Amino acid sequence: MKRLEGEVLEALADLRFEEEEALSWLQGHSIDPHQFLGLEVNPRAAAIAELVIWIGHLQWHFRTRGGMPPEPILRDFKTIEVRDAVLAWDRTEPARDEHGRAVIQTDGDGDRVEVWHFINPKRPEWPVADFVVGNPPFVGRKDIRGRLGEGYAKALWSVHPDMNESADFVMYWWDRAAELLTSKRTRLKRFGLVTTNSLSQLFQRRVMERHLSAKNPISLLMAIPDHPWTKATNDAAAVRIAMTVASAGVHDGRLYEVTKEEGLESDEPTVELRETRGRINSDLTVGADVTKATALQANAFLCSPGVKLHGAGFIVTPAEAEHLGLGRRPGLENHIRLYRNGRDLMGTPRGVMVIDLDGLSSEEVRRRFPEVYQHLLATVKPQRDQNNEEYRRIHWWLFGRKNTLMRGFTAGQPRYLATVETAKHRVFQFLDARILPDNKLICIGLADAFNLGVLCSNIHFRWYIANSAKIGMYEGDAVYVKSRCFDPFPFPVPSEALKAEIRDTAEELDALRKNVQAEHPGLTLTQIYNVLEKLRAGEKLDTQEEAIKTNGLVLILKELHERLDALVAEAYGWPENLSDDEILEKLVALNAERAAEEKRGLVRWLRPEHQRARAGVAPEQRAEAPEEQLEAPLIVEAAKLQKPAFPQNDLERTASVFAALMDARQPLDARAIATTFRQGSKVEPAISRVLSSLARLGHVHTSDGATFALRLTA
Repeated sequence: MKRLEGEVLEALADLRFEEEEALSWLQGHSIDPHQFLGLEVNPRAAAIAELVIWIGHLQWHFRTRGGMPPEPILRDFKTIEVRDAVLAWDRTEPARDEHGRAVIQTDGDGDRVEVWHFINPKRPEWPVADFVVGNPPFVGRKDIRGRLGEGYAKALWSVHPDMNESADFVMYWWDRAAELLTSKRTRLKRFGLVTTNSLSQLFQRRVMERHLSAKNPISLLMAIPDHPWTKATNDAAAVRIAMTVASAGVHDGRLYEVTKEEGLESDEPTVELRETRGRINSDLTVGADVTKATALQANAFLCSPGVKLHGAGFIVTPAEAEHLGLGRRPGLENHIRLYRNGRDLMGTPRGVMVIDLDGLSSEEVRRRFPEVYQHLLATVKPQRDQNNEEYRRIHWWLFGRKNTLMRGFTAGQPRYLATVETAKHRVFQFLDARILPDNKLICIGLADAFNLGVLCSNIHFRWYIANSAKIGMYEGDAVYVKSRCFDPFPFPVPSEALKAEIRDTAEELDALRKNVQAEHPGLTLTQIYNVLEKLRAGEKLDTQEEAIKTNGLVLILKELHERLDALVAEAYGWPENLSDDEILEKLVALNAERAAEEKRGLVRWLRPEHQRARAGVAPEQRAEAPEEQLEAPLIVEAAKLQKPAFPQNDLERTASVFAALMDARQPLDARAIATTFRQGSKVEPAISRVLSSLARLGHVHTSDGATFALRLTA
């Protein structure tokens, strides 16, 4: 800031102002420490910050003016205030249960600590300023309770009702700064924040989208979605950040994407950026706004993560399973199943099994499978007894989540589709229905290879990259988020002949990969696709990669993928050589078209029998469908469901949300509940607030911060 002031003085000198005249002209506008305000919870850090500002100010004086500064040299402006930026309170006191005992929680380090109650929590006022810059604490949504305490978390959520509880801690700063930008009484012109690179992920994106699309909107003037934290220590080597600058109004911005990074641990790191100009979307992209795409009924009830165990004791080797009674205890073969996680699929399979006692009471397990009961009693129950989630403490012999949705769409199916949530290569494959998938696998209840072919195509890959959660600068460093990558994705509706071609090619692709791995047990899918990527890029292979190309039949794999790309493009009726941006534009437009159809009652179910039953839709009346619809078997004409309106009264709203959760067969998020009401997504924020209130009061519980279920009692 002093350098900018110097440039102004130089400009005045060029205009032939004398120095004293220039300084007089700047009287009252000169930069000094009283203009730098701050909020800091650590008193020592606040004192150091203020001292550093004074040191910089004095250094600039001696460097540019010379002589002694006017007395007093240091002034106690107290511009760095020692207080919390997002939560204020009158006092704290230990929380007590109904018996007057101290409430205890497990913190982020696994220690048992006392819970504190925050009396009269409120949102603090920020100092009046022209610009806000900051680097808020990097605390993920899942760590707010553990790092900051149960009492702090509840108080924070209560005073920020518009924030969803699944947002990272940094978003409370972002939300507050964005709110101030559009306040009628504000002086704030811009804000710029350094945050975690999860900024473009779903729950953070919702915070931004609310302000970007508001009646009085703000715009992103600059954004870097993913930037390395340079000169990082070994402990922080994986830290990556995002940077955003925002202003009120509708403006284009500059988006910078990292294209090269080297020497991050050195004093002279190299980070090269590519600039794109245009309107920056809430997912920190420029171009087709994929965030506008909405979940389609056609894809509902078919996609879910696998099982979340919450207890390593559930996993056993085949030898341990035999010792626990497999092969001796009748019926145990239904409850000790093959188990696969991401490394099993993309790397080398471990060959383990898992104890799945879903549907059994603890008494049934003890009577029918005593060895299993004792094993879990020793290996799982002690850990579950310390779990903060009531369901997991009480139902210690069961997995941490019921996974009703996944169990429903895999039941009666010979196979299902799976992909690893986070992997270097986005690979979809069929798994035998007897295999139980880990929570880090995204499972899709479709057994038709036509759907496998579509998901393996470049069209779906581009959609996935645009909608995924990014964890690095490369396309492979992305997370398959089912609510954005699968739920809104519009599948093509081709002729039966073209569908058969896609189906046959996809079956051949899946069989090829399985066969080469069976013949070469040490060959992994990661190795195979590493070589495929080098072939696509025209890079030279080394000796080991040549062997993988030969043993993995990678040239045939490449040919099959290229054939699928061409066939799926034809299925959509699009040219094969579309650019990535053109693909996204067409998919966003097609999503909007399908959503409009569904509002009229026309749903292109992917698996009609299963989905219609789950959605409560009456049996299909095919005779009433127009002739052109009868030619496309995925199109189903259904009468519009008479959805109720979401109430205006708070008490009735709470009752409506309770009823929706009571009728549900699996946990629901606010978006899913909103679809059951006539107003749709418009009432999603209100439903989020009701869910948050019910969770704070203990009436509902959530295991992932997004989906909720009625709290079960013993």
